[in-house]
Amino acid sequence: MSDLAIAANGLRKSYGEKTVLDGVDLAVPEGTIFALLGPNGAGKTTAVKILSTLISPDGGEISVGGHDLVTEGPAVRAAIGVTGQFSAVDGLITGEENMLLMADLHHLSRREGRRTAAELLARFDLAEAAGKPASTYSGGMKRRLDIAMTLVGSPRIIFLDEPTTGLDPRSRHNMWQIIRQLVADGVTVFLTTQYLEEADELADRIAVLNHGRIAAEGTAEQLKRLVPGGHVQLRFTDPAAYRHAAAALPDANRDDEGLTLQVASDGSQRQLRAVLDRLDSAGVEADELTVHTPDLDDVFFALTSQPASQSTEVVR
Repeated sequence: MSDLAIAANGLRKSYGEKTVLDGVDLAVPEGTIFALLGPNGAGKTTAVKILSTLISPDGGEISVGGHDLVTEGPAVRAAIGVTGQFSAVDGLITGEENMLLMADLHHLSRREGRRTAAELLARFDLAEAAGKPASTYSGGMKRRLDIAMTLVGSPRIIFLDEPTTGLDPRSRHNMWQIIRQLVADGVTVFLTTQYLEEADELADRIAVLNHGRIAAEGTAEQLKRLVPGGHVQLRFTDPAAYRHAAAALPDANRDDEGLTLQVASDGSQRQLRAVLDRLDSAGVEADELTVHTPDLDDVFFALTSQPASQSTEVVR
């Protein structure tokens, strides 16, 4: 467990009779991006609030930054930074003043605070706008300032709760670059997001939360293999070669007009090799071969449509 930035076993939280988190297990290695997906109301924000000590769990063993969440709260807070769904930026003061306020909250000296603020504003391409009221910033600039403020205390673990909600595509891609750089610098990022493309692009591991439980966990590619719909598509230009291939692959879906075959596959090397071996045995070579796997949208819809009693599937 020593190499885990976040570890939770049996995390539980209820509000009255409503169970929000029902025995959630998490294991987030240091220096990685972990994405928590789930529909609205699945408990993502509640999980972030608990792991960042904003609210207390009802049960479970939880460690963040090597510290027990319940008994070592101050040590946990010293190790983490949090950027919530809604901006913590004060629009009435300048970007620099927002940074200096955070420096004061972290008890940095005036000199150290100004140095840290200047470095982070420059790093996030906000130096030119530092003297302007934050209310004049674009959505992307406010989000960058939000994360810069989070980094004032040099946290080892950062919780990003839907950090790109409402941003345009260019600002979203810029934010992805910032997140990747944070991890390259050794920071662990715990990310919740509604954008499946975002999780696919960024996350080392992904967990899907449904009805307060983890429905599945693994890498993006591993999760895509959990749902049906993957296939190998073979296209031919020679009708005779197409007929021989169809005979060698009797289970394939045929498109006689387009001279294409679709063979169900999970996208693994083993299944692809089996298809190619059967073509080789028939002395046939396809003119074009493509492998299609389900995307995270397919995974998300398949897993979140399952009942709460569905067992967790962790893919190694």
